[in-house]
This record gives sequence, structure tokens and C-alpha cells, in this order.
Amino acid sequence: MTSIHSSFTRGALLSATAAALLLTGCANMSETQRNSAIGAGVGAVAGGLIGGNGTGAVVGAGVGALGGYAWSRYMENKREQMQQATAGTGVQVTQTADNQLKLNVPNDISFATNSAAIEPRLRPILDQFAQGLGQQPGMQVSIVGYTDSTGNDAINNPLSLERANSVRDYLAGRGVNPGIVRTEGRGSHEPIASNATEAGRAQNRRVEIYLAERATAHR
Repeated sequence: MTSIHSSFTRGALLSATAAALLLTGCANMSETQRNSAIGAGVGAVAGGLIGGNGTGAVVGAGVGALGGYAWSRYMENKREQMQQATAGTGVQVTQTADNQLKLNVPNDISFATNSAAIEPRLRPILDQFAQGLGQQPGMQVSIVGYTDSTGNDAINNPLSLERANSVRDYLAGRGVNPGIVRTEGRGSHEPIASNATEAGRAQNRRVEIYLAERATAHR
């Protein structure tokens, strides 16, 4: 029992030390590199604690432990593809802290005012997003629609959900399984800018699309 406990302790300390060094080295990394490294470091600690030896740490290091999502080579390639596909459109493509790929799509290229019909400029972006998802296991897609504060919840909440559903239906027509897609409408709640100005309201009228790869797909 003493030998097992000693091995467990050494593995945990080594994993924790490696993670601490990793976090220290993150200072000069880009946002994407930093998030990937942190996810891997946290996974290494978890792996070390579970496995109690070097093998556990190696297994854990492949997992973006936050949220149970993995940032794989596929996810990195998809991020690069989406950045190229959205260049100059105003769409923001980022990697979240829990290793999801996020597309923040502004209203001026997604939907007309008071409409849930997808604008033509958004279609090529969604085409690129859908490409290959039908053959990739372990994927999850979340689509969240938002409005500005103009009007009331009785109008805004259904409209924001209809917009999210429109994106889902378009992706389904491009081969994405609707069963992996979750939609939500949050109306004017959770603004990212002030609704007191037109510029702020324009930022709040948006659709956010998230792509995540379950860590279990790598086990």
C-alpha cells in the first residue's frame, strides 16, 4: 500500500509541476496556443492523478479538460478554415476557454431586421462550417440567437430562436446531423454592447455558433 501511495504522490507532483511550468510558459503564446496548452496541462494533471504514473499523464494530456472538450488537430484545422472563410466579413472566430470553436456572426450578414431568413452572405460561411462534419465523430454544435433591446421579450425571444433554428436547418441541408445540434434563443438578454446606441444595438443583434469535440471521442 505504501508503494502505491508513493507512486500516486510522485505522479501527482510531477503532473502538477509540469502544469505549473506550462502555465508559466504561456505568457508569450497566442490566445489559441495558450488555451490549447492550458487545456492539455489541466488534462495532464488529471491524467497523473487518475493513472498514478506517467501513462496516465500522457492519456490526460490529450484532453482539453475544461468542459470535457478536446482541441484536436481537426479543431485547429477547422479554426483556420473558418478564419479564411470569414475574412473581411466581420465574423469573429475564436477558441473559447473550454476548447470550443466560436463564430460570432453579426446581424448585418446574417439576418435582416425582424427576419429569420438567412442572408446570402452567410451561406458560404455556413457551407464551409458544415464541410466534413457529417463524417467527424463526437462533434456537438450549439447555435444561440440574440436580438437588441428594441421591442419586448414576446417578440425578441421567439425571433432569436427562429434565427438559430434557421441556421440549424441550413446546416442540416448541408449534411450536418440535426441530432448533434442544439439551438437556443436568448432574445435581448446577455448584450455584448450598450443598447443605448445604434452601433451597440447592431453588435447585440447576432448569432453565435459553437463547435465542440467531445473528449471521449479520443478514448
